[in-house]
Order: sequence, then C-alpha cells, then structure tokens
Amino acid sequence: MKFLDQARVYIKSGQGGQGCVSFRREKYIEFGGPDGGDGGAGGDVWAEAVEGLNPLIDYRYQQHFKAGRGVHGSGRNRTGPDGPDAVLKVPVGTQILDEDNETILADLAVAGQRVLLAKGGRGGKGNAHFTTSRNQAPRIAQPGEEAEERWVWLRLKLIADAGLIGLPNAGKSTLLSVVSAATPKIADYPFTTLHPNLGVVDLAPGARFVIADIPGLIEGAHEGAGIGDRFLGHVERCAILVHLVDASGEDPAGAYAIVRGELEAYGGGLEDKAEIVVLNKIDAVDAGTLDAAEAALRQISGRDVLRLSGATRYGGRPLMFKVWEAVQARQLAERDAAKAAADGAEQAETGWTP
Repeated sequence: MKFLDQARVYIKSGQGGQGCVSFRREKYIEFGGPDGGDGGAGGDVWAEAVEGLNPLIDYRYQQHFKAGRGVHGSGRNRTGPDGPDAVLKVPVGTQILDEDNETILADLAVAGQRVLLAKGGRGGKGNAHFTTSRNQAPRIAQPGEEAEERWVWLRLKLIADAGLIGLPNAGKSTLLSVVSAATPKIADYPFTTLHPNLGVVDLAPGARFVIADIPGLIEGAHEGAGIGDRFLGHVERCAILVHLVDASGEDPAGAYAIVRGELEAYGGGLEDKAEIVVLNKIDAVDAGTLDAAEAALRQISGRDVLRLSGATRYGGRPLMFKVWEAVQARQLAERDAAKAAADGAEQAETGWTP
C-alpha cells in the first residue's frame, strides 16, 4: 500500500428541493385552497475521524464527494425528503485545510470527531405558506437554496508519542524494528525509508506507546533537498524526539547540527520539543573514537548522550524507558489541563460559590 499523507478533494453539498404550487381538488369540496408542500433540505458534507484508517490512500482514487439534493415538494402538503449526507472518513490526526493549503479549517485528532465542511441548501416553501386573507390562491413557491462547493486539502499528521529523527542511514529503522514489532525496510544505503513507519513499543503492562520513524533529513531539506522535510509534520504531535547520530560517521557533531538546523528552518515548534540525543552504531567504532564523538555531541547539544547499538540491541530498552517517562509526563499534563478546563466550565455554569 502506498503512503499518502496529503490529498486535494472537491466537496459539494446538496441543493434544496423546490416548493410546490398545488391546489386541493376533491369532489364535492368547494374552494379547496393551496396545498403545495415544501422541498427537502440538501445533504451536508461532513468529515469524520475514524480509527483503523491509515493513510489517505482512499482519496487517491476518488477526489469528488457530493451530497444528495433535496426532493421537491408535492401536493397534499407533502414535504420532499432531505438529501443524504456525504461523509469523508479520514484517519485520526487529519487536518482539513482551505484551498490555499494554509488556512486550517479543522484538526480531527480524536476518534469520532466530526466537522461540517459544506451545509446543504434549505428546501423552498410551497404555496400553502403564502396564503393570506387578500391572496387565498397564491401561485408562487420558493426555489431551493443553492449548494455549497469548494476544494479542500486533507493533510495527515500521524498520532505518535515519540519520533525518531536523524540523517539518512543513522539506524532509525533498525531501532524501530528492535524495540517494536514493526518491519520497516532496512538496507546499507541512504534513503531506504521513503515514508514514515509506526511501531508500538510494549515495555510492561500499562507502559505502551507509539513511535514513528521519519525518513532521513539532509542539509537543505527545508528547500526540497533529498526527499524534503514534508514528513516532519508527522512528529509535530510527539511528546519527545529521539535524535540518532551515527557514531561511525566522519563528523557526528556536524551531523547533529545539520538536523537541528533543518528542524529550526521547518518550525512548527519542533525545535522546542524535548529531545534525547543518542549515539548509535557504537559497535562499529573503537573506544577512543566513541569517547571523542560523545564529547563533541555533548558539547554541541548541551545534553547527556546515550549510547546505542541497534544491531546488537545494546541500550535499546533503557532508551525506551526514558522515552516512556517523557510520554507519561505529557499525558499527565494533558489530563491536568482537561480537568482544569472541565472545572472552569462547571464553575461558569453553576456560578461562583465561596
């Protein structure tokens, strides 16, 4: 399955049905009067976040979504049925943007969340509504309201607790395969990862989180070099970034600086996220080279540096426990914020009491 994290779709709500011009005609009943029914309302266009969908591959083959139009009214005061709605089912974490691909209309970060994208037109009123004492046989009815139509962008940002970043061939996919059941492509050449991969890390009962492997960045990625920085959006929601640096590279400190520069150029708050710096592939260098690389990394990053060997699985579990601590801290902060918001809403509803 191809990975599609962005799609442009056309949406159109349903037009309202026309009101009816009709008069009651029954045997032995004189002056029956108008009995034209109303038209039905047009269908709406909704977007709904659904679990189990990943990625936006369905929108590669269908880009036009139209709701049903309302049925016209008819005689005997019969109202036409409303048109059926159109529902775009999208993965959790999908953002909906206007046609300019910049203005965010909605951010569906919770399963079951729905948002109205296009409102259906109202149905027109039949001639029975226009009866007055001076016009007891009106021959007018309203047309249905026009439908709404627009182009929108769907942009998927994966819901992950932690993100793996680094230069190409830094060992991100290997680490993901070691700490989770994910099976990303692994090879000894750069850019083996062409789209983000997700894995679930299960440390203990109740200690489980999702980690994302982001394709490698190179210098100038924010300007489109390599595969660019478009996949960095998938780690904007992460609690922490795990920055892998290849210990066997020529300049580990320089490699770290390149990736940090791309994060700052991208923006989105990534440069301010919590970060764990990891020196990977320590089994491929001697002790002296490793100590020098660690000292240079500690100096340029201002952080403690962990040692890791994805091939031998050394240091993987302690690293994941540090990631879990950061994930727990964010979950606790989110619960406190939700509780404070709920308490504030309850106090505003009931009024202040000493």
